[in-house]
This record gives sequence, C-alpha cells and structure tokens, in this order.
Amino acid sequence: MNEYRGKHSSSVPWAMSSTASSHYRSRHLQRNKRKKIIFLVTAVLILILLLLPFADAMFLRVDRIALTSEDLPEDIGRLRVVYLTDVHYGFHFSDRRIGSLVSTINSLKPDLVLFGGDIGDSPDAAIEFFQRLPSIHARYAMLGVLGEDDHGADSLELSMVTDAMRNAGVIPLVNEVLPVRIGTRQIYVVGLDDVLAGKPDVASLARKTRVEDFVIFMSHNPSIIPDCQRAEDRSGRLGWFDLALFGHTHGGQMWGLSGLLDIANEVDDRYLHGWLVENRSNLLISNGVGTSVIPARIFCPPQIHCIDISLP
Repeated sequence: MNEYRGKHSSSVPWAMSSTASSHYRSRHLQRNKRKKIIFLVTAVLILILLLLPFADAMFLRVDRIALTSEDLPEDIGRLRVVYLTDVHYGFHFSDRRIGSLVSTINSLKPDLVLFGGDIGDSPDAAIEFFQRLPSIHARYAMLGVLGEDDHGADSLELSMVTDAMRNAGVIPLVNEVLPVRIGTRQIYVVGLDDVLAGKPDVASLARKTRVEDFVIFMSHNPSIIPDCQRAEDRSGRLGWFDLALFGHTHGGQMWGLSGLLDIANEVDDRYLHGWLVENRSNLLISNGVGTSVIPARIFCPPQIHCIDISLP
C-alpha cells in the first residue's frame, strides 16, 4: 500500500534548496582556493630554498677580528691585515665582482693585503685576474701565495703567474721569508709553496725565523698545519709564527655535501674552517671568496678578513 504524500508533496525526497546549493558551491570554491594558495606558497618556498645557496655565494662578508701579540714592534702600534683567498676567478666569477671585491678591500684601509692562493680556476685564469685587477691601496705591501689551481704543470706556467702577480703589485712568496719594513722596524711574512702542486719546505722556512719576531705565515692548504707546529726556528724553538693564514677548504662550501664536491678531502675536520689558537699562534682557515664545482654555498658564506693586530 502506497503511503499518501499529499498532493503538494515533491516526488523527489530531500531536494536541496537553492540556498543550500549555493552555500555548498561557495565552500567548495573556498577549499579549492586554499589548496591553490598552499600549493603556490609551497612552490615559492621550495624555489627560494633551491636558489638561496646560489644567491648566498654572491654576497661577500667581511670577517673582522682584533688580535694582540707581544711580538709586534712597539712603534707599529696597530697593524691592519686584509686577507683573501680562493677567488677562483673564471666562469663563475665575473669582472664586475672583481671591482666589487677591490672596493671592499680598499674601504677597509689595509696596511697589508695578503692573497691566499687559488686566485684563478687555472693558471691562465689567475694571470687574467691579476691583469684585470684594479688598483688596491695597501699602505705597506701586497703579498701572496699560490694554490694548486694557480700553480700550473711546469715552471714556465708558474713563472707566468708570478710575473702577473708582480705586475699587479703583488709580491709572490714561493717558499720565501720576506721582511716588510714598517717605519723603523720590520715584520716577516712567510709564504709556503702549495702542498698539492708544489714543493713546500716548512722546516727550512721556520729556520729563517726567530720566535721573538712578529711572523705571519701563509699556506694555501691547511693540511700542512701539523708539520708547521713541529718545525723549529733558527734557535730550535717551537712557536715560530704568530699568525697563520690558510684557505683551500672553502669552509666545506656546502654544509653536509662537501664530501660529494670532493673539496679538500685530505684536510682534517679540525682544520676545515674558522679561527683556532694552537701553540701560542692564531690560525685562520678561511671560507674563501669564490666557489668550486658549482657556484653555490650552504652555511659557508664567502668572506674576506680584516685583522687588526696590536700589542696586549
């Protein structure tokens, strides 16, 4: 028996009103809009995370530090050293960035400017860098050591690089001890040949120094540090340098991925980056200016160093 519905009853049970249908469509559109916004925000964040390492590699930082040394001659007062390394001039480092780099150096008003090696991606690139280098205003001197990428395959390439350095006003130090006169006194800058491409001779360099002199030691590769700590001055004493400057590691360049980049795998983790004090000496392993393999950095920003040294 059919149930009586009444003559005005709808034949379709629970029909949706137009108001309810409009409300449903509105909620559906709002959900779709939220999904699109979430998708776009997520995509933008992913893009930023992917691009950030490349952008970070372009912004140079100045690491400033004040040091004291009893060996600094009294009449010098304060010595300002600007140190830069691992520019890796080439495909990923433009001429415009050279100009910006030099402007930053000059703004620091350095007494000494020191180059730590791997200035180019190759000997030819290193030569071109020094040929294009704008004028740097160092009060007393500019000096530099070579890295494995600067060195070249033979003595001819090596001499071409060192000639380009001299023409740019930078004194190359290849297993040399150079006195730098400041007023009536002098300090000493020691430059070691590259560990991987050259013939470093730490022991003979150390024997040309005295513990009581103020000595800045430069080597591109920090893997030599243990040998330097064991070397003795001309009187058979340890601790022959006051400040040692290194590069090569790029600070790891990309935190967590440095092993994949095959950068400085021969260097102990202790000497990967930053400042250390060992055997009365201050050691710096710089992140460097440029990059290798890919032009990106993660938690290892490019840097140059402004080091102010004074008496205690």
